[in-house]
Amino acid sequence: MFKPDFWQKRMKYKLVIFDFDGTLADSFPWFTNALNKAADKFHFRRCEENEIEHLRSLDIKSIMKKLKISFWKAPMIVAYMRSNMTADIANTKLFEGISNLLERLADKETILALVTTNSHENVIKVLGEKNASLFSHYECGVDVFGKGHKFKKILAKTHLTASEAICIGDEIRDIEAAKLARIDSGAVSWGYTTFETLKKYSPAKLFTTIEEIYEQVVF
Repeated sequence: MFKPDFWQKRMKYKLVIFDFDGTLADSFPWFTNALNKAADKFHFRRCEENEIEHLRSLDIKSIMKKLKISFWKAPMIVAYMRSNMTADIANTKLFEGISNLLERLADKETILALVTTNSHENVIKVLGEKNASLFSHYECGVDVFGKGHKFKKILAKTHLTASEAICIGDEIRDIEAAKLARIDSGAVSWGYTTFETLKKYSPAKLFTTIEEIYEQVVF
């Protein structure tokens, strides 16, 4: 016989895969400045302040086209920006409420994973030792278009079905990667891509507050 509180304790998703920048970490202000430093070094077009909101409505391929970034340069640019964040890591913090969210999800025995283009070193420094210990799986330094394959890899490691997992992120490519892996996607309103844009890509879940993540992941 089931205990009376069985349904309250049961998880809607057993695995939550988080993006990092723009989802857990408030790094967009740093990013806009670092992007123009990279533009000067790798000779692509700088992003003017009055263009930022428009760029936030585009997918990554459209952004690269708009700024005249060659695909062959992308890995070097990403590596350069990771290095810049390492040097300036003290200025990147978690969004308020993220630490509490992670702890509450872990208390419900949710498996937490993180997939990001950022480096493992940067991620751990921003998360802090306590938060970092709550994650069971890390895939860092991922190719800009390689998240979907990493989602599949984590599913295989956890021996879970796609229906038991959700990816939570702030960019169009997070939603597209989730579709590739056949898992649900959740889009946050506080990240790099505008919320109105993300809605158009039909994520399974929409989050306007950090508390809503907990409410929609846990029964």
